[in-house]
Amino acid sequence: MNQFWDERYGSNEYIYGTMPNLWFKLNLGILRPGSLLLPAEGEGRNAVFAATQGWNVTAFDTSEVAKKKALLLAGNKKVSIDYRVGVLEDVVPRNERYDCIALIYAHLPSREWSLFAEYLITLLNPGGKIIFEGFSRQQLEYQERYQSGGPKDIDFLFSKEEIESGFKELTITYLRQEEIVLKEGNYHQGKASVIRMLAAI
Repeated sequence: MNQFWDERYGSNEYIYGTMPNLWFKLNLGILRPGSLLLPAEGEGRNAVFAATQGWNVTAFDTSEVAKKKALLLAGNKKVSIDYRVGVLEDVVPRNERYDCIALIYAHLPSREWSLFAEYLITLLNPGGKIIFEGFSRQQLEYQERYQSGGPKDIDFLFSKEEIESGFKELTITYLRQEEIVLKEGNYHQGKASVIRMLAAI
């Protein structure tokens, strides 16, 4: 899978743009800056934005190419981020703690999702928050109609029930499936069906 992403990120352009995801930006702005974890961060658009807002940012992805582009973007914005390459359990030890974890289009096979969510919960500080946005299973229809992006395998897409179950130990304050219009680089463009969640420990 990392070869796929290395190839996709191989162009000079930032394929999902350099501006932060709007749901992430809106909800991060409500919080007092602290420590932030960004899984599956790709080319760094959200990590770099958060760093410009005073957050201490840790990010990871499986792609070395993505890391290089993220660090280049950080350098251009004159901020620093801790960017690691690998999978969650290998690059984020269980003794680390974060005030916020943001999952922005961090898609995994359904068989891995519950363990992934469970691990993330253990990394939250008391009062820690989770910001989530990902494609819903209905996105398959939107891909055909609007070519708005996302995994083409339904097993990598989310249902509200799956998200609710994965974070059942938290207090979920917002959980909806919504139709939005994406304007994020070349790969996230047009009408899309997403699930958005906010939760706290």
